Amino acid sequence: MSRSVLVTGGNRGIGLAIARAFADAGDKVAVTYRSGEPPEGFFAVKCDITDGEQVEQAFKEIEAQQGAVEVLVANAGVTRDQLLLRMSDDDFTSVLDTNLTGTFRVVKAAVRKMLRARKGRVVLISSVVGLTGQAGQANYAASKAGLVGFARSLARELGSRNITVNVVAPGFVDTDMTRVLTDEQRQNIVGQVPLARYAQPEEIAASVRFLASEEAAYITGAVIPVDGGLGMGH
Repeated sequence: MSRSVLVTGGNRGIGLAIARAFADAGDKVAVTYRSGEPPEGFFAVKCDITDGEQVEQAFKEIEAQQGAVEVLVANAGVTRDQLLLRMSDDDFTSVLDTNLTGTFRVVKAAVRKMLRARKGRVVLISSVVGLTGQAGQANYAASKAGLVGFARSLARELGSRNITVNVVAPGFVDTDMTRVLTDEQRQNIVGQVPLARYAQPEEIAASVRFLASEEAAYITGAVIPVDGGLGMGH
């Protein structure tokens, strides 16, 4: 049965791969994007998730187009990397406002209708960095680690209504963000990964789609690493 799916930050990289995976399975897929061009083939809504009013308006448009959101993938995120002593208050708070508080905003908007329907799937996109930490990414790591506690609290809160909340924690993925690295930087990263390669965005998408499927109906509060073994033990 075709479901109404929303992927935030779905216009490129991991988000676009996730949107395509659901569309290929026959779902109705909407994406939000903050900048750049909207992807072809999806109902796209420009939305800055740091703005509560924009989030509310986006959900109104999406519900009018394809019905209440039944599967939410909270993928939108930003980085502002800097060593701690050089990191400004704005560097820290802006990353948390998008990655953590922004996710709170979109999840809250989606869950209202899920509670009425007594069913739903929520998947949050965290990062291996949120589990292992990374020098120069204290703000990003804090925001991504926060998603784990957020998801597990919601798993307990919403489970009796047949709403699952899970986390996917990607490692290093072959996207535009990582392609700007030098060959030496890329080799250093790959050298830390037991599988000795970057992930493809489609591999992250496959795990997300599984968590949103009927086969995963009894999985909630889980953190699924898709990182080639980089973060094992965390």
